[in-house]
Amino acid sequence: MSQLRLNILILTFWIGWNNTWGQKPLVLESPSVKMRWENSAQGWQLKTLSVKKGQRWTNVETPSGENTLLYAAEKPSDTPEQIVKSITGEEFPGPKYHYQTKWWAESISPVSLNTAGKAVHFFAKQGRQTAATALTFEHETEMARVTTEWSVDPKFPADIIVKQTLTPKTAGYFSLATPTIAAVGEADMAWASVPGYFQGNYIQPNFALAYAYGHGVPALPAVYRERSASTLSPLVTTKNGITVSVIPDPALCRDPWEKDQNTHQHWNIGLSHKNRRSQLSPTLYYPVLGEPKSELKAGETITYSFRYSLIDGDWFKAVNHAAYDIYQLKEALSLRQSKQSLTDRIQKMHRYLTDPKTSLWNIEEYKGLKIGAQSYLGGVVGSNKDAMKNSDYGAMWMLAKATNDSLLIKNVLPYALNFKVTQQISDDGFFKGALAGQYYLAKSKRFTEEWGEVVEPIAVTYYTMLDIGNILLFEPNNQPLKERLRAGAEWLLKNQKPNGSWAVAYDRKTEREAFQDIQDVRPTFYGLLVAHRILKDAKYLAAAQKGADWFVKNAVETGSFLGVCGDARYAPDFATAQSAQALLDLYDLTKDAKYKNAAITAAKVYTASIYTHPVPNRSLKTVNGTQREDWEISQAGLSFEHGGIFGSSNIHGPIQLASHAGLFIRMHQLTKEPIFADMARSVAWGRDAFVDAKTSVASYYWNAMNRGAGPYPHHAWWQIGWLTDYLMAEAELRSNGQVIFPRGFVTPKVGPHQSYGFAAGTINGEKANLIVNEDLVKVDTPTIDYILAESEKKDKVFVVLLNNRAQATDFQVTVKGTSIRKQLPAVGFEVMEIQK
Repeated sequence: MSQLRLNILILTFWIGWNNTWGQKPLVLESPSVKMRWENSAQGWQLKTLSVKKGQRWTNVETPSGENTLLYAAEKPSDTPEQIVKSITGEEFPGPKYHYQTKWWAESISPVSLNTAGKAVHFFAKQGRQTAATALTFEHETEMARVTTEWSVDPKFPADIIVKQTLTPKTAGYFSLATPTIAAVGEADMAWASVPGYFQGNYIQPNFALAYAYGHGVPALPAVYRERSASTLSPLVTTKNGITVSVIPDPALCRDPWEKDQNTHQHWNIGLSHKNRRSQLSPTLYYPVLGEPKSELKAGETITYSFRYSLIDGDWFKAVNHAAYDIYQLKEALSLRQSKQSLTDRIQKMHRYLTDPKTSLWNIEEYKGLKIGAQSYLGGVVGSNKDAMKNSDYGAMWMLAKATNDSLLIKNVLPYALNFKVTQQISDDGFFKGALAGQYYLAKSKRFTEEWGEVVEPIAVTYYTMLDIGNILLFEPNNQPLKERLRAGAEWLLKNQKPNGSWAVAYDRKTEREAFQDIQDVRPTFYGLLVAHRILKDAKYLAAAQKGADWFVKNAVETGSFLGVCGDARYAPDFATAQSAQALLDLYDLTKDAKYKNAAITAAKVYTASIYTHPVPNRSLKTVNGTQREDWEISQAGLSFEHGGIFGSSNIHGPIQLASHAGLFIRMHQLTKEPIFADMARSVAWGRDAFVDAKTSVASYYWNAMNRGAGPYPHHAWWQIGWLTDYLMAEAELRSNGQVIFPRGFVTPKVGPHQSYGFAAGTINGEKANLIVNEDLVKVDTPTIDYILAESEKKDKVFVVLLNNRAQATDFQVTVKGTSIRKQLPAVGFEVMEIQK
């Protein structure tokens, strides 16, 4: 072959190669993000991904651009794929947790574990620049044609909007995974989360701990459902401070109440922290393989869109962006209009609770005493519809003092106090000073725990230390009660481990530690803080700090929290919010900034237990024959009882018992973060569609709508407690501290709301005592709430007016037959003084 012909052949090969693999790179660039694709033999690969950090560009390691298509000729099986074992070797979660059986089985199916179907991985073969800030890639596989359009979001420069179109060539079940823009190395991961399911800073090798409890980041690429996702934004934060998240278009969200029925279980979008190859890369799956929208015929087309967000900042900044900028948290709040004031609800529930028939109040003989409590018709092991329980002792004593109601003072408090006294184990032995159980079974005449014969240190904190502590704030000279408190404190002190922690529980019969597969990452230490505040013994504060230090290191810093509901095997729950208030109270005592910082972190983590989707709107729905606007029954703004894989949120949705509302207002006051105030107001305002009109008691679970207390009449006390705490926190915030009352201890179990009324507060520099009197003041507009307080001199009454909506309000206040017209701005505040 002549040299000339050889040179021509080489030149021809080079030109051909350059026109395909050597094509000019494709670039997408905004003021905050740079992306550069290069063509190769495999297709178009993302070679450079850079994010603007301050004034400098920082490369994200291991950019990719790989696409994944899932295909199955037949609908994937929903049969559980594997048996999961705890770190102690038992099958998880175990046969006695029957509430969780169905949800756990669904969660270990092939689709959920991301093993279903055939995975086709590819880099697009064709790519072109369609505009200065837009690219299009196309690719054909054996089963389908996929088109992916990328563009810069002009409004949010850290966001890249992607639209994918799938056209099958054959019938079957199809699911597109969002392309992998970067595979973050495990050593480079600072934080990862699928909000509502887990958050953490390390990979947890034990699947039960990671998947069921969120104690560490799951090692498997599990696909999570919308029903317990709080904010639809899987994310990974790198150690150099860049957070990569993927956010679906709000139009893709499942609607939990479509038109006239509960559709909470529908699964439109799969969410994961990993791609199918199990690389750390936030990923969406649409449609979910095996779900109705995934079944396609040849030639049918399905399109969906989403966005990548590459933020110079942490996970909290990324969640804020998704909640506010994409899922319209602020705009949703402006829709909320109350039809009954929160003040009126408290007053009406007062009537409900003084009627033994409506409140299901019982008095039983036990150990020579008459003990009183309300019927509890939920699940309790050993119950024959005879379980009894009291909830918020702080609210009980607060309302009795504020109303001076003899029905409460004579007919409720003495018997509730006897219940509390007999609830504590007084017999000699290992459990002396501990709790016999939070429930009393009237027929078998014994106390028991929710889900087995166990004694929990957290239960001692709750039902001895907090309840008795709150009573002692109102009855500081009750010496026998102080001795009960001391006995509980000594039991906690005796059983605190050398590292500062406690056991989750002890078997009542064997006295051996139970639940050794999980750590007590709960605010058990708070019981000793109560003991110190009441009994003034320094050893209790020292032990509380030791417990808190362990808790901060093992729970707050790692994102690992445990719940307090035995029937849910302690799935993470509202105890996370309670932890924040517990740490804040410890900071108030010690002034050690590490507790304040940990409290803020715990509260931030709890924002991931609050739904921000779907976006509320004014479309009309029918609920049990009643027409409602969508925002009235919206899940957005509501929190979990317990979320994750097997929390109650999977079947019932979120709850109305918003114990965190007051804490979040205090957190807003402390941090100036808007999300705390907006989430508090979202759950408190305009929730009338869930309130029983006859009793003013809200339903517990979202799916109960307005059926009222149902099997949980004692919840009315918790509702009075959290509503009061919220209103008092708002008054303090809006008055810039001119309205401030001493706070007691947090309530047991359901969250961080605190008691009031045991001591005088201050209003505009004057001492005043909290009162509740529904005849003294009338306000004609339900978006206006008010708090009443009487001066210590008893010569005047203060009326603290709060406009609880996002618009200015004109209203009328009537006092002693005289009406006064007023106007308050959005989220406004005013103090009126009435001379007596």
